[in-house]
Amino acid sequence: MSMDIMYFLSCVLFPLLLLIFFNFLRHKQQSNKDKRKLPPGKMGFPLIGETMQFFNAQRRNKLYEEFVHPRIAKHGKIFKTRLIGSPTVIVNGADANKFLLSNEFKLVKSSWPSSSVHLMGKDSIMEKDGERHRFLRGVIGTSLGYAGLESLVPKLCNFVKLYLVKNWHGQEEISLYKSTKVLTFSIVFECLLGINVEQGMLDTFERVLEGVFSPAIKFPGSKFWRAMKARKEIEKMIVKVVREKRKEMEEGRLEREEDRMLMSKLVYGMIQGEISEKEIIDNVVLLVFAAHDTTSFAVAMTFKMMAQHPDCYDKVLQEHVNIMRNKRWGESLNIEDIKKMKYTWQVARESMRLFPPIFGSFRKAIIDIEYEGFTIPKGWKVLWTTYGTHYNEKYFKDPLSFNPSRFDEGIGQYVFVPFGGGPRVCAGYQLAKLNILILVHYVVTQYEWSLLHPNETVTMDPLPFPSLGMPIKISPKHI
Repeated sequence: MSMDIMYFLSCVLFPLLLLIFFNFLRHKQQSNKDKRKLPPGKMGFPLIGETMQFFNAQRRNKLYEEFVHPRIAKHGKIFKTRLIGSPTVIVNGADANKFLLSNEFKLVKSSWPSSSVHLMGKDSIMEKDGERHRFLRGVIGTSLGYAGLESLVPKLCNFVKLYLVKNWHGQEEISLYKSTKVLTFSIVFECLLGINVEQGMLDTFERVLEGVFSPAIKFPGSKFWRAMKARKEIEKMIVKVVREKRKEMEEGRLEREEDRMLMSKLVYGMIQGEISEKEIIDNVVLLVFAAHDTTSFAVAMTFKMMAQHPDCYDKVLQEHVNIMRNKRWGESLNIEDIKKMKYTWQVARESMRLFPPIFGSFRKAIIDIEYEGFTIPKGWKVLWTTYGTHYNEKYFKDPLSFNPSRFDEGIGQYVFVPFGGGPRVCAGYQLAKLNILILVHYVVTQYEWSLLHPNETVTMDPLPFPSLGMPIKISPKHI
């Protein structure tokens, strides 16, 4: 074979054949992808998609009525759209919730906006996956689980009683929502973490929250810039507490009561080399946000529903009067008293069903997912919403009516999801329950109260809240 022919084969024909072969494979793969059946729906405008419609509806607390429901009616319970620059599939229903939330780390992983990740922290359990997530959650769970909180009940009661005496006594009008935010914020810091709340701390945390869903642009004066600046202040404060706590523990100066607190358990893990200082900081920041904002909204909506449904309020009051009559004067509640608040918890749960503290959360497909005859491509976002079951006639008869007795019977798995579900179910769920029940007990047994604006609307920025702060008129009660 001549050198010219050899040259032609090696330098021209062979590369050309390879190119044709790879083009064939690429087109075959593309053809296979094209055969995938994507969920129905419209992607909206290039890049921004339907983001503006989504956020406009969310801000008015009409996300289900104005965004989700019209698309369900048109496309079905699973549909596609484009949100915040990402192709997104929105799923609805208990089966979808179970499929998505129970397959965390297998089919999907947590997916938050870049601004949320920066502000909550890359080392919080919000961003951790797999074994590391399970380990950190386990450490936190020892303090936030039922067993860990049982011994905390008397302390929480004393804290709430002192707070009401200091901030409600002698007042004729207070903002229930704002007052509850201060209370729940203080409980997390002082009762759970053992950190004294100083003036201005809550305002600093509020500045961080303002930037959680804003564009991650560090331009001076922007929401994200102000939020990051506030985050650095918080981080500096927590670092100081962690290092002081470590020194106390290493020198054997830690008091026994403090030894049982969550912060001490986290610092002990750091001393043992199991947890980093950065993981402590990020998880404390996340815990504070998760435990006080959503809880204060749930409290506000519970009181709103009691005010609008006097028959329910009468039943709640009677339940707490009966508990109080079996206590000595000044005696705190215990876990057995909490267990007797069954109807109160039904009222709170029904309030959270109608007014969920979270609208849902985003996940990201880590592989191509086949679901309900459709393909959710790898890399796409998936959004489940509380409204997909909470407002669904299939799960709750006459879903827009307030009916606490619907919780007399068992509620199906992944149907009532105000705190999420699966491996990432809210770690502070039991603490939120205690905060709600204990506060309701002391308010309804010690105060006459009424809403000043019964038709006050709920708005979102970025979490839901009563637009006027839910002002109530109060006066001492004598039972």
